[in-house]
Formats: sequence, C-alpha cells, structure tokens
Amino acid sequence: MSATDLSLHLVTDDRMPFAHVVDVVDAAASSGVTVVQFRDKTATGRDLFDRVTALSDVIAGRVMFVVDDRVDVVLAARAAGARVDGVHLGQTDLPVFAARRLLGADALIGWTANTPAHFAAAAALPPDTVDYLGVGVIRATATKPDHPEPLGVDGFAELVASAPLPCVAIGGIQTHDVAPLRRAGAAGVAVVSAVSAAEDPAAATRALREAWS
Repeated sequence: MSATDLSLHLVTDDRMPFAHVVDVVDAAASSGVTVVQFRDKTATGRDLFDRVTALSDVIAGRVMFVVDDRVDVVLAARAAGARVDGVHLGQTDLPVFAARRLLGADALIGWTANTPAHFAAAAALPPDTVDYLGVGVIRATATKPDHPEPLGVDGFAELVASAPLPCVAIGGIQTHDVAPLRRAGAAGVAVVSAVSAAEDPAAATRALREAWS
C-alpha cells in the first residue's frame, strides 16, 4: 500500500450526531481528502458495524476508508460486502502483525506512534506490516483529552527525522499548520475539527488541500 496518497485524512468526530458525520464525510470525499478514518470510541459493536457499512456506501470508493481500532468490525463489514480498506491501530490495540495477517497484504494499516520507543518498535517490524505512522499530537486538542504532550511542528520534525515509515501528523491541526508540517517531513496531515466543526466542511477541506499543495 506504499503508493497510497496519505496527504489529507479526515478523522470523524464521535461527539457529533452520526447524520452529521455522514454529511461531513460525503462533502470531504468530494473536496480533497484522500483517507477517511471512522473513529467512534463509545458506540456498540452493532452500531459500529451499521455505521461503517453506511459510510462505505456514502464514500463509494472515492477515497480510502479505514476504521479506528476495530479489526473485527472491518472484517464483519467486509463480509457484508462493504468496501473498507483498512484499520488504524493504537499502541494498546490488536498487534499490527495480527491485523496484517487478518486483513491481507492489500489493506491500509496505520499505527499510532509518538515516542522514540514507538518508532523503534515500528522499525523492528517485518517489512509491509504497517503502511504509515500517525504522529502527534501537534497541538492540544479536545477530541482526544488523554493526548500526550503536544509536539508542535518543531517537535514533530525532530521525532520523524529518522522515521522508518511515512508519518501522518495529527492533533489540533489547522490550515496554517499544513505547509509547515509538510516541510517538516509529514507524508500527510489528519484533521478532525478543522473539517467536522467547520460551517462549510467542503470549503474547509478544499482549503486544507490547497495548503498541502
């Protein structure tokens, strides 16, 4: 999956009604995001299945679609005919090598990494186990209250200087952060509120796309 365009990820906001999430995803998928990550930390397994399959229909293959944490939901949705391209895993989720074995060589698999030890663990994995690292937070963000100390652009640059894999910056990112993060070595940026909380999610997505380009 190394050829995947990682430049602009939309991570959904589970603080919003799902109907709004659908509208935001639809708008963003038409306006320049390259990956949609569905993240919902509170829904039941059945609700996750229903929402993932619904979003798969909305996205309709326009962009890559991954699910946060839940390999089981990805497998169930795929079994029901939904297109789900992969998963993004945290350090305490299912091991990435197990996810790769379950989802196959073509799946897009991301892994959260925000310390030198995490980067060392990623470097020690067999080739093609993980496709990219999600690195942050860049700035303090209300969407993840338990986040680590913010890195800032300079901290991100220092951390990813010897990264073993492409790194996607996440955490409190706004449009003005995008170009500096790209110069700092980011393979992409991931946003939540910058699109989901915008009055016009499509316009916000286009602005982020332009800032990256």
